[in-house]
Amino acid sequence: MQATSPMAIYHALLAHYGEQDWWPADSAFEMMVGAILTQNTNWNNVEKALHNLREADVLDSKTLAACNREAVEAWIRPAGFFRQKTKSLFKLCLFYHEREGVKGMKCLPMKVLRRFLLDVHGIGPETADSILLYAIEKPIFVVDAYTKRIFHRLGILPKHITKYDDVQHFFHQRTSNALSLYQQFHALIVIHAKEHCRNKAQCDNCPLLDYCQHGHENNNKLF
Repeated sequence: MQATSPMAIYHALLAHYGEQDWWPADSAFEMMVGAILTQNTNWNNVEKALHNLREADVLDSKTLAACNREAVEAWIRPAGFFRQKTKSLFKLCLFYHEREGVKGMKCLPMKVLRRFLLDVHGIGPETADSILLYAIEKPIFVVDAYTKRIFHRLGILPKHITKYDDVQHFFHQRTSNALSLYQQFHALIVIHAKEHCRNKAQCDNCPLLDYCQHGHENNNKLF
């Protein structure tokens, strides 16, 4: 099995899957809304909720902020946890206005803006970093459950490193600090987790098999 690094995995995934056009959104604000809606659900459900918001023509901060709470809950119901997420969306609208939209947010240092985002109800580290990376275009590595699953199985991320900030620090130390790289890397991790590195690993034809500790251990058990 080849010794490797996060950057080697990035290049292997990029060679296999190609560049990903991600995050899918028509505006920075829509992307922020999607980041909240995608919590604890899959993207198909988020798309249904976003479709409802588009059909209602409320996917801008001022219009959404003026909406009836029950109406918003009905529109985003497909994404689950609709009451909590509705509260988070209203808080996001308020935050968006207070910071004078994307233009105002981009003027803030990334660490400062991240702290402000984390103070918004319903926004945790993964959601905040997704907003920073895709909507505000700040170079930061987004950690999700897929990241930990893949890199623990590869044997690159030590098993004892599980906390969000610790995992993020691990990758920041070992990757180039570039916006496009972090955007692509996150998207490639997501598609690979869906195609091969599922809860039950699908190791056949996996583009990372030559690098993967878990895959080699499983294959050895077969012989």
